[in-house]
Amino acid sequence: MQKQKCGEFQKKRQQELKLSIKSSRKRIADLDKLFSRIYEDNVIGKLSDERYARMAAEYEAEQKELLEKVKEEEKQLSEMEQKSVDMRLLLQGLREFTDMNELTPTIVNKLIRRIEVHNPEKKHARKSVKVDIYFTAVGLVSLPDEQEIRRMMEQIRSTSQFPKQLTA
Repeated sequence: MQKQKCGEFQKKRQQELKLSIKSSRKRIADLDKLFSRIYEDNVIGKLSDERYARMAAEYEAEQKELLEKVKEEEKQLSEMEQKSVDMRLLLQGLREFTDMNELTPTIVNKLIRRIEVHNPEKKHARKSVKVDIYFTAVGLVSLPDEQEIRRMMEQIRSTSQFPKQLTA
């Protein structure tokens, strides 16, 4: 369910990042050519020194900005690809531990990245403590409400090959 929820968004975002990186790199190469041209125009006297300095500064600033943008987008893309690999490892780990009877340190270390225990809250004469469990690859999982569960069950029933009485 988590994989399906994140998968479509991640694929779209990865495509956007790849296109953005490609276009930014093309523009960086174009700026190199433009910089060479204005230098040549300045040397032969077609372009004044003041104009050359202003244009060169603009091109360099744009190129520097694009280089930083490409670096950041490549980092984001790498992180997304790593999360995809982590998701596969998580699923592999879950399959490995489907029939577990107890929670061992090995299982916890393989499936859970971190656990946050919040300060206790007192509501209606009862104390409660909120605990957030961040799973490997998926982070904090938001649990579906009853309507989402019913919708997913209907979807599973409609695509499943199991007889209706077994899934009901």
